[in-house]
Amino acid sequence: MISNKIAILTSLQHCLATFLAEVYLEVDKYRELLARDSDESFPALLVIVNGLFSKLEYIISHPSEIYKSDNMFSSNDGNSCALTFEKLREIDPERSQWTDTEIRDATNLIYQNLQRLDSYLSFILSRCQKPRKMTLYWIRYTGGAVGLSACSLWLLRHSSLMGSSDIDNWIRDAKESMAGFWREHVEQPLISIRDELFETFRRRHKGVMEVEEVQLTANSLHRMLLAFCEQTKGQNLPEDISDQQLLEIVMARYEKEVMHPLQNLLSGELARAMLIQIQKLKLDLETAMLELDQILKANEINFAILAALPAFCLSLLLLMLVRAWILQDKGAEGRGRIARRQRRLLLVDVEKRLMQYKTCMEREMEDDARCKYGLMLYNLDRLYKAVEWHARETGEWLSLRQDIVDLAKPDSKTVYKLAVISRMERMYDCLLPSSRRS
Repeated sequence: MISNKIAILTSLQHCLATFLAEVYLEVDKYRELLARDSDESFPALLVIVNGLFSKLEYIISHPSEIYKSDNMFSSNDGNSCALTFEKLREIDPERSQWTDTEIRDATNLIYQNLQRLDSYLSFILSRCQKPRKMTLYWIRYTGGAVGLSACSLWLLRHSSLMGSSDIDNWIRDAKESMAGFWREHVEQPLISIRDELFETFRRRHKGVMEVEEVQLTANSLHRMLLAFCEQTKGQNLPEDISDQQLLEIVMARYEKEVMHPLQNLLSGELARAMLIQIQKLKLDLETAMLELDQILKANEINFAILAALPAFCLSLLLLMLVRAWILQDKGAEGRGRIARRQRRLLLVDVEKRLMQYKTCMEREMEDDARCKYGLMLYNLDRLYKAVEWHARETGEWLSLRQDIVDLAKPDSKTVYKLAVISRMERMYDCLLPSSRRS
């Protein structure tokens, strides 16, 4: 059964690919003639296309024994569902031109045949599709149904319908557990983070040591140094003299005074020099405390941000999930690495079909060569639709479209087409690998 369906679909693919290749080759052959004289060339092309439809009808309706040995292609009333196309009515071959009505009727006839072909393919595919999940996994579904029935009986036994309050108690306990989890693990941490953040910014103007206090200590030390040095030197010093110069004078005097500590402690300047050094030590201590206070304030903000990091990560994860849901994968036409990989695989399929076509031509297998050429045209059409929107965004569409058209030309050399494929996968942004994008 399955092997017959696979054989039917394979044969159908061969027929359709060959038909597509023949139509494209005939249209390409008449392209220049249509540009020069469409009145005479177009009717001839319509006749050829109609003949190709008749050929397709014969190939599909009279395959080997595949269709004849299987009755699944019959309708419900037992009538055959063989494919039949409308034929062009007989027209005098000596006439060089057709009337507009005849051309319009022939064109409409081709559209009708295409619709019939589409309906027939839909019918064949509906008969040859893979079995439903219920058919494939009926054992699993049966086991699931049995388990669901047993679970329903168990729930019914503990429900209020049987006079039991177990389910009501379980629901109440579940609500209390969820509320407690929300309160302890979500609400309270968020409130703590919020309070910590606001408290941190409210306390930013308060510190252990302020700049004004340090400046007062520094000014006081400068005045003490200036007064000591002026008294020691016996002359007035400039107001803009640095504290470092004044300290050098004080230390030089201190070294002389310490030579006779007891005498100078009572009658000299030793005690005053020691007080100046204590004031300098106080200034250094206050400066260090001010720097430490600034470090603590900065760390408070860092700790507050670190406490909010889990909530930020959770929000980012939810945002990524929403974005992935909105930008759902649209196959090769979508965005992202998966769509980009599918577009590159389409280009790989084109290259494979091209090499298969070349091999068949070298072996003089014309029927198989037309089939491979038709499959290549099909892959080119899929690639055309997949890259159009992306190439228009990057401004590469005109060049990329021309390259796709060049790949479909039957008279181009295989070496040239391979060079075009290599350029496409190296140059165009929508076909580049994700790791090589600029």
